[in-house]
Amino acid sequence: MTPSDAPARGQGDELNDGCTVGPGQRLFSFVRYWSRRQLSAKADTTSLQGRLVLVAEAIHGLSQRGAPTTVNAVAAEIGIDQSGASRLINTAREAGILETLPMASDSRSRPTRDARRRETRVTGTGLSMLADAHVWQEQIFSELTAGWTQRRRREFAEAMEDIMNRSHELATGRTGQTDASAAAHP
Repeated sequence: MTPSDAPARGQGDELNDGCTVGPGQRLFSFVRYWSRRQLSAKADTTSLQGRLVLVAEAIHGLSQRGAPTTVNAVAAEIGIDQSGASRLINTAREAGILETLPMASDSRSRPTRDARRRETRVTGTGLSMLADAHVWQEQIFSELTAGWTQRRRREFAEAMEDIMNRSHELATGRTGQTDASAAAHP
């Protein structure tokens, strides 16, 4: 089969059983596949390295959005339970990737640290690890999009950013829609 003989890919592709494969299924298939890929080819370090990158990226992303970097926030960001997030944070802290500090109080009159609540930050070592992970991610993107025009790559990246922004809006309950646009697009 030549590329011109291949069926067009997109919304409405049919499987052998007649089911339609929509863009949502393609998106989730892509996420499942790439969520299992790691930075290292060594089996003994791959899993740990992947978990360290996962938790550091979660904390870095939360921080960039101005969101709290508590254990509960990390758990919600990654989609795991609080105890799993706590273990990930502790492992990354022991590896020097993260540091935890008492959270600043909300008191405007006397700013203090509340030892009962902790926030987490990515260390210099963690930022270096993230930089390496991001180089790998960009290499993979380049390989996956070989043959694409710069415009197509840019448009795809913009669409993914829109999806991520919308995901965060839905997760926080802030949809960014006005009443008029919500009525027009139920």
